Amino acid sequence: MRAWILNETKGPSSYELGEVNTPEPATGEVRVRLRTSALNHLDLWTSMGLPAPKSFPHITGADGAGVVDAVGDGVEWVAVGDEVVIDPSIGQGPQTEHIPYGGHLGIVGEHQWGTLAEYIVLPASNVVAKPTTIGWEEAGAYGLVTGTAYRMLNRARLQSGDLLLVVGVGGGVSSAGLSLGIAMGAEVWVTSTKPEKIDRAIELGAAGGFDSTGEFASELKSRTGRAATVILENVGGATWKQSMRVLGVGGRLVTCGSTAGPKVEITIPVLFFKHHEIIGSTMFDREDFKAVTDMVGKGSIPVHVDKVFGFDEFPAALAHLESGAQLGKVVISHD
Repeated sequence: MRAWILNETKGPSSYELGEVNTPEPATGEVRVRLRTSALNHLDLWTSMGLPAPKSFPHITGADGAGVVDAVGDGVEWVAVGDEVVIDPSIGQGPQTEHIPYGGHLGIVGEHQWGTLAEYIVLPASNVVAKPTTIGWEEAGAYGLVTGTAYRMLNRARLQSGDLLLVVGVGGGVSSAGLSLGIAMGAEVWVTSTKPEKIDRAIELGAAGGFDSTGEFASELKSRTGRAATVILENVGGATWKQSMRVLGVGGRLVTCGSTAGPKVEITIPVLFFKHHEIIGSTMFDREDFKAVTDMVGKGSIPVHVDKVFGFDEFPAALAHLESGAQLGKVVISHD
């Protein structure tokens, strides 16, 4: 089968289009002929060795959707011809395992071959029925980021009427957080270094936005008359100080990443006097993914696709992602 293959980790140029053996499903597994996949920053980081694959050749790609074309022994709930979406969370144990706490957390495309290929083989528990109400581009795009954002906002106990600040809108998780926050009834504000991303976020339902490099803590309080209840933060060191300043009494900051700096300072008296909570969140479990798929299928949350590239155009798609110009997901069409 054709695939975008890593044989070294010297950056995005390390990917090469080539041929590898088409995998066969073992007991409990299914093979999916992919119709679409979508990029994540993990595809960039893995090409740089952050983290390095355990072995070469390696195929990245966490998100995807397609048609089941083979099943292994013991698979009863998935059949050849089923249209499915890939659940990119990897865990051991039964289908209902609480993967983030299970001690065996992994991601499709990092810990096993991923979706930047014609076919993928994975456990049958890692596919769900594709909602008939959405197209292939949306189906291949929402998985990793929407599941991640959904779990983050649930862990932060976001409620209707809360003020949610999404820091660094534009990336997949933050764009999904914007949509989910609106669907959950929150008043959503955003930050970005790019005015056009703020404008686009407002078109999608945000109440307003601020420059991520400015004093957005005081600006938010000035414009809304209140502090943030919940902050969805995956930027890290570059925005952390302002994010903590904007939290109100009892406010919760939930984070899943540190794209602009992994180390921050915390003023402990502020933390305990204001009853703040700092919450870490990684990935999601099977129930989270099924809930997100149901919301997407019902139209409760939109799937933001920024741009679609052909399979042979993968290098250009990766460069677009690396540029930071996107708002939403960068999708690869396998047709």
